[in-house]
Amino acid sequence: MRKVISSIDIGSATIKIVVGEIIKNKLNILAVSDTPSKGIKKGLIINAESFMESLKKGISKIEETLGLKLHKTIVNIPVNNANFSITEGSTTITNEASMVTGNDIARALQGCVYNKFKPTEELVTIMPIYFVIDEQTKVKDPKNIIATKLSAKSIIVTTPKKNVYSVLTCLEKLGLEVIDITFNSIGDYYANDYARLNNEIGAIVNIGHDITTLSVFNKGVITNTQILDLGGRNIENDISFIYKIKKEDAHELKEKLALAHRRLAQASESEKLTNRLGQEVIINQYEISEIVMSRLVEMLKIIKNEITHLTKKEISYIIFTGGVTESADFNLVLESVFGKSAEICDIKELGVRNNIYSSCVGMIKYFNEKMKFRNKEVSILSLEEQEELGSSDRRVNVSENSILGKLFGYFFDN
Repeated sequence: MRKVISSIDIGSATIKIVVGEIIKNKLNILAVSDTPSKGIKKGLIINAESFMESLKKGISKIEETLGLKLHKTIVNIPVNNANFSITEGSTTITNEASMVTGNDIARALQGCVYNKFKPTEELVTIMPIYFVIDEQTKVKDPKNIIATKLSAKSIIVTTPKKNVYSVLTCLEKLGLEVIDITFNSIGDYYANDYARLNNEIGAIVNIGHDITTLSVFNKGVITNTQILDLGGRNIENDISFIYKIKKEDAHELKEKLALAHRRLAQASESEKLTNRLGQEVIINQYEISEIVMSRLVEMLKIIKNEITHLTKKEISYIIFTGGVTESADFNLVLESVFGKSAEICDIKELGVRNNIYSSCVGMIKYFNEKMKFRNKEVSILSLEEQEELGSSDRRVNVSENSILGKLFGYFFDN
């Protein structure tokens, strides 16, 4: 079976969609779209119709590339007001061989979930910390071990139901079945070399357009997260205010002229435009880079301070991702604040080598790891669609079943 998986990252500035195929545990990108988003503010849907209009455009780009209809996906859920709880659950091994299977793991994890969170909350993900065989031996992966009882200790992550259902309802109206939900923080973690990070404690920082998300991971398990009201918009506001220019012009200058650090900026490089007062202004690269650098240094210092409040444990890594990290010479300003203790996410997959796609890429990898843990294979395409992948005349019937009752079936169902 061809394991083709799609993911949607709902951002305040853009909606990213990535479709990839897992071949020999490697992700190969099949289609990518990046569409300006409407109806989104600070990660939350504030206008459902505008949001669906933007998402529909992104879906159309994907379907045009694939030649197939997109009807199943993973999606990120706003991390606002997320709750993290350590829970335990167990199950009896009943198969004739007394050997732990993927279904036994699922039942033990179900025990970690049932009646463990408020009715007003929705489960986003469950991340096993460890398993216990016959109340004696701790293991990370209990599959194929002989046992009579399997126990699990996990962290369950929940969020207010309104955060989940506002997203799912919109996707359902567009004919999309959601096969998994997660946070962009988890995607950002898995976009990196998670095999290396799984034995360490560290932080992942995503600097987006409206918000910055800080998350702490302890040996592969997300333990805390925080949202800061900081992002690329702050930089654009500074440029707009100082030069008295439109926000759209400030965005263009930030993307095409400014550097994140003034060290390599050239005063001879400049742009000429008309400000809001009707006056012609000439903006050179060195001056605007000083503005950008000043704001970035302030933001990074706030981030550095907030990371220390998220965990009392010593951290081994701090990885930055998100669209702002793609700014030219961002590495220089990052080093000026964090020294050598921080690094920038480096996505290896062809077609998505830009940190705006880190959440999407990682979400696919995370979902694949979950399915491997259950010894299950899942694809967004039927066998017929897999055979005709790339055919422009393929028509796919959208499932009429509600996505809400099926959401966690891919992980928990036998």
